[in-house]
Amino acid sequence: MNTLRPASQSYAEDFVPEPEVVAAARERGEQLGATPVGAGTGATLQVLAAANAARTVVEIGTGAGVSGLWLLAGMPADGILTTIDIKAEHQRAAKHAYTAAGIAPARTRTITGNALEVLPRLADGAYDLVLVDGAKSQYPAYVEHALRIVRPGGVVAIDNMLWHDKVADPAARDETTVLLRDLSKQLREREDLVTALLPVGDGLLVCVKRP
Repeated sequence: MNTLRPASQSYAEDFVPEPEVVAAARERGEQLGATPVGAGTGATLQVLAAANAARTVVEIGTGAGVSGLWLLAGMPADGILTTIDIKAEHQRAAKHAYTAAGIAPARTRTITGNALEVLPRLADGAYDLVLVDGAKSQYPAYVEHALRIVRPGGVVAIDNMLWHDKVADPAARDETTVLLRDLSKQLREREDLVTALLPVGDGLLVCVKRP
């Protein structure tokens, strides 16, 4: 590997500065034990939302609102973020972050509950972008629902798909690593998806649902 690669990766990760309101939400997330996405991942989500002109977005795993803030920053002014988290304290922290960022209340729909109970109630093909960032053991089920509810031409983004750099290591065979490695390969082979694994943050797998 080029000796400058780690420096380049660090430079790219922080290339888009994290706004103060996002940094504050990050701190609250870390205090709550809800690990937020990094600046590189956040900036990528913002670009994906902007490129797709995403007006309807679903987020599985609210945390303290960090990823939601990045998504909202890339969405049109009339875009609505539906965000799901099983912990009410996470939703409260996220609402605080949205208010601090000046996000109109009508632009966010926070749902407290088990995502696998909430997602079946969401309509097929009704969303422009879905972010998956919840319990890793449930990723295959989350992704199945995400691909159902996203419209043709829409985007499904899945966080933590390099899983602490273990997915790329064939010797790493713990349950979570194997699950994520297998899931990424399954999605890569699907003919109805255009897929890329981006080495930002802890790995962001991006899938576009073919029209």
